[in-house]
Amino acid sequence: MKWVTWEDVGVDRMACAWLIKRHIDPKAEFLFVPAGVKAWPKGAEPFDLPGVRLTHRRGHATFHTLLKEYELKDPILQRIARIVDEADVVQEVTVEPVAPGLDFLCRGLRLTSPDDRTALERGALIYEALYAQLAAELA
Repeated sequence: MKWVTWEDVGVDRMACAWLIKRHIDPKAEFLFVPAGVKAWPKGAEPFDLPGVRLTHRRGHATFHTLLKEYELKDPILQRIARIVDEADVVQEVTVEPVAPGLDFLCRGLRLTSPDDRTALERGALIYEALYAQLAAELA
């Protein structure tokens, strides 16, 4: 399936792409459109775009929405959702100390990547490492 989002991916879109590939659609293909574009390729599932099904809801990042829509109950993914929320959405209270560092690393990955596709691939390593570390803490 094809998935579409705006160019210049950041912490939430990198997290979403990792989640989609790992738990929802292993054969996912990601397409990117310039920010502000409201038309996307026919048949592509839009995510992290205003007004679409898979976007920010009630103060939560799109990663959180994906977990709810696809009924993913893994407690580690739930924790990653809280981290991504803090990294991507202004919060009144912060409880996840890793959130600012995650955002910082994702912004750096984007700056050092030649394109969004590469940024997603590199970002996937960060999210795999985050998942592994959180899993190790639960063990």
